[in-house]
Amino acid sequence: MNAKTSSEGEEEASGTRNETLGKSGYLGEAKRGQAIRVAYVIAALDLTLVFMQMGVMPYLAKSLGLDSVGFGYLQTIFGVLQLVGGYIFGRFADQFGARAALILSCASGSVFFLLMSLSTSIPLLFLSRLPGVFMHGIPGAQKVITDMTTPSQRAGALGRLGLCFGVGIIAGSALGGVLSAKLGIYSPAYVGLVGSLINTLIAMVWIPSQTKPKSDHHVPENRTSGSLFSIREILRLMKFPGVMEVFIVKVFAGLPIGLFMIMFSIISMDFFGLEAVESGYLMSYFGVLQMALMRTVWHYCIIAVPLVFAFSMLATITDSILTKAVPSSDTGAMLGICASVQPLTRTVGPTIGGVLYKQFGVSSFGYLQLMVNLGLFVYLLRSKIPLGEMKSQ
Repeated sequence: MNAKTSSEGEEEASGTRNETLGKSGYLGEAKRGQAIRVAYVIAALDLTLVFMQMGVMPYLAKSLGLDSVGFGYLQTIFGVLQLVGGYIFGRFADQFGARAALILSCASGSVFFLLMSLSTSIPLLFLSRLPGVFMHGIPGAQKVITDMTTPSQRAGALGRLGLCFGVGIIAGSALGGVLSAKLGIYSPAYVGLVGSLINTLIAMVWIPSQTKPKSDHHVPENRTSGSLFSIREILRLMKFPGVMEVFIVKVFAGLPIGLFMIMFSIISMDFFGLEAVESGYLMSYFGVLQMALMRTVWHYCIIAVPLVFAFSMLATITDSILTKAVPSSDTGAMLGICASVQPLTRTVGPTIGGVLYKQFGVSSFGYLQLMVNLGLFVYLLRSKIPLGEMKSQ
């Protein structure tokens, strides 16, 4: 597919799409708004459950006799599974719709928590990571929002997912710590199982089977294949103007904070000597910062913790740019590729983070972030990424 031809075709389709969404649409404004709100609810609940298990996982692994090296392997396996599954999930969403993709993600979460609740040995704990290959609630919600908004509305709509992220960190981290302290280390898994089943039902009942306008239901003639995983498809998407450059920025900018978040539980447990409930409260504090920083400039200046703000803003801006840069029939695949960035960090992160922590201490994560950000700042000043053209599509 010629990039120029694709761009022109997408611009024409985008105009039709704007007109369709701007008037009555095939679902109607009220139904579209309802579906988007439901997507936010699913995302918030999904993130709550994810952070709930993340907070207690190091303590569960330790109770089963898994050391820090073994826990690193556990994290790496989960990262690899999500890395591979991210793009496959995105392609699945393009071919079968956002509703089917969300149902798949929530159902996989149910199996994940079921296996976690049965993990009374280290092999079973590793086995419980397998459903993670299809656990992509945020990309699923992003797909719904992308399908049901115009390009001019997309950044704002995707940005509101940052509030869902904040809710997930606050509620999930605190809930996981409290449950494990009061009811036992496996109680978060039981709650996660029930919550994932509820999320599955919500997706089945409230998300429409078709989220794209009728004008967007087309498949490019020279699409390489209908398979769910294709290297040629990934390369094709990367050839659109500015996509590769923005994606590189997304990967490198998110790496340092990703490393810190991976090592957060280990730092809390080993360096600060915190219990599960205390670690949960500390993680909730990060969620409060994220939600507060998104309010006003004064909050930003007073709290003076720009890291979480920048992380959330980076994800919103890059996801918005990248979904505008490709045809609407490929937004799921593009979101799937974007969703693979964090799993990529989780794959290499335990090894890199462990070395940095042991050799140079906690401060090394800050120095790494500073060096990477300075390098990207210079790169963006000198680059010629066609952001203006991409926003106009």
